[in-house]
Amino acid sequence: MPMEQQGVNWIRFLRKYGPIPRNDNMYDEAIHRSALRAKLRPLIFEHPAQNEVLACFEPGSRPTSVILTGAAGDGKTHLCRQVWHKITDINALDEPYVSTEIQYAGTDTITLHVIKDLSEWAPQPGARWEHEKEELLHRFCDSLYETEPKEIFLIAANDGQLIDSWRFLSDTDSVVRTRRLFENLLVENLSSQEGAALKFFNLSRGDSADLLERALDALISHEGWQKCYQESPGEFDAFGPRCPIRRNYELLQTPLVRKRLRELFQLCDFNELHIPIRQILLLLSNAILGHSRAKDRLMVSKDVPNIIRGRTVAKASLYNNIFGGNLSETRRDGITVFDYLNRFRIGYETSNRIDNILIFGEADEDLRSYFEQLLAGDEFYGADESYYAAQRNYVEGADENESSSQEFLDMLVSQRRGLFFKILPDQEEDLHLWELTVFKYAGEYLDRVVNVLRQDASVEHPILARIVRGLNRIFIGMLVANDRELFLATSLSFSNARVSRMLEDSIPVRRRGHERVELILKGGVPALNVVLTDSISCSMELHLVRYEFLSRVAEGALPNSFSRECYEDMLAFKSQLLARLADRQRLYEVDKEQSVLTFRLLNLDDMGNPTEELVEVTR
Repeated sequence: MPMEQQGVNWIRFLRKYGPIPRNDNMYDEAIHRSALRAKLRPLIFEHPAQNEVLACFEPGSRPTSVILTGAAGDGKTHLCRQVWHKITDINALDEPYVSTEIQYAGTDTITLHVIKDLSEWAPQPGARWEHEKEELLHRFCDSLYETEPKEIFLIAANDGQLIDSWRFLSDTDSVVRTRRLFENLLVENLSSQEGAALKFFNLSRGDSADLLERALDALISHEGWQKCYQESPGEFDAFGPRCPIRRNYELLQTPLVRKRLRELFQLCDFNELHIPIRQILLLLSNAILGHSRAKDRLMVSKDVPNIIRGRTVAKASLYNNIFGGNLSETRRDGITVFDYLNRFRIGYETSNRIDNILIFGEADEDLRSYFEQLLAGDEFYGADESYYAAQRNYVEGADENESSSQEFLDMLVSQRRGLFFKILPDQEEDLHLWELTVFKYAGEYLDRVVNVLRQDASVEHPILARIVRGLNRIFIGMLVANDRELFLATSLSFSNARVSRMLEDSIPVRRRGHERVELILKGGVPALNVVLTDSISCSMELHLVRYEFLSRVAEGALPNSFSRECYEDMLAFKSQLLARLADRQRLYEVDKEQSVLTFRLLNLDDMGNPTEELVEVTR
C-alpha cells in the first residue's frame, strides 16, 4: 500500500476493536482477516496462561487434555490457535473442530482433538446432539480416566456453555463423573483433580489489571503509530499537533493516566468484576477514537480536520471516553467494561471543594492555582471557550435558562472525570481524589491494605480497629464505639436479629493467647480473619464493597441503608463465627452439669462503650 495510507489504515483498523456492531462469535477470526487485508499486525500480546497451556503439549510432558473456560473474550480462541501453531506450524484455525497426530516422548502417536469454540460446535439449545459429535465427547470423558489415553482433547468453552453441554449429553459413568469434575473445578477454583488427566484453565479468574498493562503495552508500541506521525505534517491534519486522536494516544502513555486506569481495574478485580481481554481492547480503542458526533461514535482520520475546525475537540476527551461518555446510553449500558467502570460513578460523585474549583476556581484566589493547572492548562480537554460560556450562563442565569444549565452540568461530568486522571499524587489527600468515586476508601484500600499485605506486612491498627467497630455495630445493632474487641452477641429469638444483646463472647483485636482479629491475604484478596484457637478460625473476604461498607458504618451510616447485600453478608459471617465459637466450647467443654445459668446482657454507656449486666437463672 502507498506509504501515505499506512497510518490512515492503522486508525481504521484500530476502530474495529471498538464498540461497533460485529458478530462476537467470529470476533477473533474477523480481527485477523481484517489485519491480513490491511497488511497490519493485530494487537497481540502474550496471554498470562499461554506458557502453562503450551507446556501441556510439550513432547516430554504427560499426555493430558485441556479445558479453556471463562467469559467471552478471555482469549480462549487465541490460545487454541497458539497450541495449533506450536504443533502444526499453521497459524490459521478456521474450523470449529480439527484434529492431528502428536508425538509424546515414550508413547505411541496420540490423536489431539481441538474444539476451539464449543458454542459454535455444539447443537443450538433445544436441538439434539449429532451422533458423531456426542460420541466424540463421550470418548473425551472416557479418556480422562484412562491410564494411557490414545487421544487427548483441547476444548474451549464459556463456563455456562461447558456445564450446559455436559448436562444434555446422554449419561454414562464417565459423563456423570466428568460433569461432577467440571462443577467441582469451577466452584473450588482448581486447575486439576487427582485421578483425571485434565488441566482446567478458568481464564475469568485472571488478573484484569495485568491484562490491561499487557494490552496497553501492545497498543502503545504498535508500529502503526509511527506511520501516523510520519503522515501528519499540517496543523489540521489527522495526527497533527491539534489532532484529538494523537492527544489521546499520548495521554495513554503518561504514567499518571496509566496508574489511575490500572487502579480502577484492580478495584474491579477486588469487587469480583473480571474484565476480559476483548473488553479491554474495546475500551482502549474507544478511549483513543471516541467522539460523540463521529460515525458509530468513533473517529477515523478523515474526521479530524472537521472536528478541529468545528471546535468539537472536547467531545473526543479520553477522560470521558474511558467511561463510554461518547456513546449513547443504550449502547454504553450494554458493554461490560463500561458497566463495570461506571459503577464507580466517576463524573457524578463530587465534593464541594472539587465543584468550587470547577465553577469558581478562576475567580477564587485560594483555588486559582488548581483551576489553572487542571482546567486552564489543558488546551485540549480543559476550560475552552464553550466551557467558559456555559459556566458564565450557569452562574449568572441558571434559573432562567434550563438548557444552558444542563449543558454546563454535562460538562461538569466530563471535567470531574478529567480531574480523576489529572490530580497529581501529592494532591490526592488535599483534594480527596477518591471522593470523585462512590468508594471514598478505595485509595486507602489499595495503598494501605492490599499493597501492605502483598509485602507480607501488617495493616496499621487504626484501619483494623475501624473495620472491627463497623462489625460491632452490625453484630450488636447499636452504635458501639468499642474497636478493641469484636463482640459476638445474639438475641433471645435468633442470632441474626437486628438488635442482639446476649453476649456470647468477645475476641480481642490484639493478640491474647491464640485469640486475635487480623487482616490477611486469602487467595490474593484481603480477608478479615478471626482466630479463636490454634486450630479454629473463621475468615471473610474483604473485597472493596465490604470494606467501604464497614468503614461507612463505623463512621455512623446505618448498616442497612448502604448495601442490603453487604448487611446480609455480615450477618452470615456472624453466624459462621458463632458456629466456630460453639466448636471451641465443645472442644473445652467440662462434663459437669451446672445448677446456675449465667447470661451476659449488653448495654451501652454514654460514650457508646458496651457494658455487661450478668443475669443468673437457677435451674
